[in-house]
Amino acid sequence: MRELERVEKNLESFLTGLTASMGRSKRRHWAGVYVRGLLLDGERKSVEPMATRLGQSDQALQQFVNQSPWSADRLLEGLAKATARTPSDYWIIDETSFPKARDHSAGVQSQYCGALGKKANCQIAVSLHRADEQNGTSQPLAWRLYLPESWTGDTARRQRAGVPAQVVHRSKLDLALELIDQTLGWQMPAGIVLADEAYGGAFEWRAALHQRGLRYCGRVPWTTTGWMEEPGFGVPAVSRRGRPAHRRPLLSPEPKNLLAIAQALPASAWKRVTWRHGSKGPQRGRFATLSLWAANRWRQGPQPERVEKVALIEWPEEEPAPTRYWLARLPKKKVALERLVATAKARWRVEQDYRELKDELGLDHYEGRSWQGFHHHVALVTAAFVFLRQEQARLRRHAQKSLPPPTLPQVRRLLQAVLIRLSGRCPWCHTHFQPPDST
Repeated sequence: MRELERVEKNLESFLTGLTASMGRSKRRHWAGVYVRGLLLDGERKSVEPMATRLGQSDQALQQFVNQSPWSADRLLEGLAKATARTPSDYWIIDETSFPKARDHSAGVQSQYCGALGKKANCQIAVSLHRADEQNGTSQPLAWRLYLPESWTGDTARRQRAGVPAQVVHRSKLDLALELIDQTLGWQMPAGIVLADEAYGGAFEWRAALHQRGLRYCGRVPWTTTGWMEEPGFGVPAVSRRGRPAHRRPLLSPEPKNLLAIAQALPASAWKRVTWRHGSKGPQRGRFATLSLWAANRWRQGPQPERVEKVALIEWPEEEPAPTRYWLARLPKKKVALERLVATAKARWRVEQDYRELKDELGLDHYEGRSWQGFHHHVALVTAAFVFLRQEQARLRRHAQKSLPPPTLPQVRRLLQAVLIRLSGRCPWCHTHFQPPDST
């Protein structure tokens, strides 16, 4: 009983701080209702079933999440600042999809849907997460719904979905940079930016991170070309019209792709590394690392800045060729191989976040169509997730050493009992009962 009271007190305190920026007391009330609905069990965590389980008005809850003019970004900023007591180890960029049966919801079109593993009607959102190695936690910081080009000029469709006039088509790469810039604008200390091949494989995107002074480690394709020594370029030749040409002749050997570079490395370059002990045992692999100057657009006109990066290559012994490649710009010029591998492999945390956000809190259960409603929903799901993470960390600190640390589902089941106690009613059969005397 004492533990339930403690969690109850923590939840009330968390919701009070969370909703302070929303202004009106009614908004703060419905925000608390929505978060409690997300924390309760239930097959669907869309508005109507959550309102039914909590004995609340579904119309009022619909209005709060879809029409009420509170700022999702401001709520996320408050969450980020409240939880960022220490600098993040990593900032992770990724995207997740939300299958939809029809094409009325904001941003929906037929496109590759990762959740289904095929092309289908879906929404796609880009998100930025922080992850911290010391306490083993991670959480979303910010979200952006991707608006395909097919929506750009369709005024009637935009109006029906409430897409603001200032929102135009932006590539996912641009959305990722916008999330990073927004979070930097919150005065959040940046971690090492981690990204998969869709982002890390883009030379311009890596260059944009470099311009912002950010460190990063991103997956790249094997076709990425570069030099293992700093390349040299000559003076541009003078054209027939007496003007210097834009292209500077290459004085170094032509660049090679990462596959060719890997295959030419001596056997002594490959080291066996254990980077993590997971639920299935030690995570091991064989890796090599080297300096690389990326060669993007080297045959074209004015040369972009060539900056030394660290290339990391994974080649399992049972495979005929390397399987993964990364390019990194890290805080220290020389990083131990084990540290570099652990950094490159830390992206698993964002996949865990997506899985728990969907399985435990209904991230993909939003059934509304509006642009604002989507961003309100993901912000409130993030809030519920952050509270679970905080309670998980607290319970982990007080857990007996002989017992395994609590998982997120276990923490939410504890909250289940607290929420039933608070409401004084069964959320499934709706039978009212007298909560136990706290004394």
